[in-house]
Amino acid sequence: MRREIFETDHDLYRESVAAFLKREVVPFHDRWEKDGIVPREVWTKAGEVGILGLGVPAEYGGSGTDDFRFNAIVAGEICRVGASGLGFGLQNDVMAPYLVRLTTEEQRRRWLPGFASGELITAIAMTEPGAGSDLQGIQTTAVRDGDHYVLNGQKTFITNGINADLVVVVARTDPGAGAHGISLLAVERGMPGFERGRNLDKIGLKAQDTAELSFTDVRVPAANLIGRENAGFVHLMTNLPQERLAIAVSATAGSEAVLDQTIEYCKNRTAFGRPISRFQNTRFLLAELATEIDLARTYVDRAITLLNRGELTPEDAAKAKWWTTELANRVMDRCLQLHGGYGYMMEYPVAKAWQDARIQSIFGGTTEIMKEIVGRSLGL
Repeated sequence: MRREIFETDHDLYRESVAAFLKREVVPFHDRWEKDGIVPREVWTKAGEVGILGLGVPAEYGGSGTDDFRFNAIVAGEICRVGASGLGFGLQNDVMAPYLVRLTTEEQRRRWLPGFASGELITAIAMTEPGAGSDLQGIQTTAVRDGDHYVLNGQKTFITNGINADLVVVVARTDPGAGAHGISLLAVERGMPGFERGRNLDKIGLKAQDTAELSFTDVRVPAANLIGRENAGFVHLMTNLPQERLAIAVSATAGSEAVLDQTIEYCKNRTAFGRPISRFQNTRFLLAELATEIDLARTYVDRAITLLNRGELTPEDAAKAKWWTTELANRVMDRCLQLHGGYGYMMEYPVAKAWQDARIQSIFGGTTEIMKEIVGRSLGL
């Protein structure tokens, strides 16, 4: 089904992104997978061609337009070439709303130019060893002391955790206020007491640096408060729909890419004297996957339109997130099966895609949490 949400500017931008990935990413990604990290110079090169800073006003060096269709193009092209190590999505889709909409003029001038150029890599630290999808369970604390907050706690599974120069930390500033006592603090590289642990060894997303972070009596200037004190939970809930839609965009694009690869494989792979695409079981399975992906794409495109209009609800974003990520896991698994033994070999893209896709139904809120959000919206 022909997509109708993109215009000429988007098509030209897609060509630019695809050319950048072909030139600066694809030839080197296998090396980055072994290294467990993407070099910082790739970020600055991406900034030079306008892949970073989407949604950032032009006066700070950004795109100057708040149009999530451009974000979707970046995510889709990255998925098409399997460049899962790039943390650009976190920068553009997750962090930009916090640093553009919740910051003061002084903060914007201090952070956004580097954010758009790729010189300032960012991360958000929500998850803790004992608190994942339940953000109200966080134990990290920030106690006001004059012109500073004294920050103590631990975070884990932090994307861009090794490379990040600025980490927005979710901390409890009023221990007795529950969800109404959480704030967001920007912790910068080099602040005494801010330490990075190991680069975590994951099942997939091998080139994406994911770290443990610790904060011991870190004195964070009050000028680094993001948004309003004790309003952090509200800020998080406001921005989570875009984050979850971004995951849905990647899950759907990844499913499309692997399905296309598998169709070509089935046309060329023979068994019992004929291509395996000629067997009814293969055709039916591919037909089912193609149909489900088209239906998912239609819903996701509609969600992108609603987000651009400021009308995407948390419930609709949750639906998109859980359905598309579960679909991605199913698509990767079925496509690997159609590859037979070769699907289990890392030289075939489907093997890496299968590994990388598994986390999508976990991060950004698990499938179970997404269903809980949807269920509550039904009055249950």
